[in-house]
Amino acid sequence: MAGPTTAKPKPAAAPVGELSPPLAELGLAFRLVFRTLSRLRGRDTHLQGSELSHAQFELLIELDERGELPAGELAAAARLTPATVTQMLDHLAACGHVERLRSPTDRRVVVSRLTAQGREKIAAKRSAWQGRWQDALGDVSERDLRAATRVLQRLGKMFDDASPGAGCDPVVDGVQSHSQSPQ
Repeated sequence: MAGPTTAKPKPAAAPVGELSPPLAELGLAFRLVFRTLSRLRGRDTHLQGSELSHAQFELLIELDERGELPAGELAAAARLTPATVTQMLDHLAACGHVERLRSPTDRRVVVSRLTAQGREKIAAKRSAWQGRWQDALGDVSERDLRAATRVLQRLGKMFDDASPGAGCDPVVDGVQSHSQSPQ
């Protein structure tokens, strides 16, 4: 006969409409990151000259990773409108970061590709961000980083799977009832 098993007790379920304290805390932290990223994108509108905005950087990364692409595919990847991407590409071409040319397979299509200068700009910005990541997370254990990765992957899937109109604002609705809202 087998000995007694030691089952882990399940955490008490939060009342309907409320999150457990750890989930509420995670929601608040996620909301803070979401707002911070939104502010970062907002500050990008004030950049001068050849400084890269976060959105432009994302476009250049897509071109670096996937090769030459038409504006429509870049827009879909960046979740921006084709008109916005076309305007951004015009600016990036004027700064020498991309070149626009007719597709060799379909002359009706204009594709964009990185220039050597664009690759240098990406390398410099990636290096700066890698330094920030290292400074912010270098002392976090590998186990905790893997756990955080799994959580972020689940959140990404949750937002991808969310049906339109399911709530007013999924980032806010899940943690709305808590007064400790970070600003």
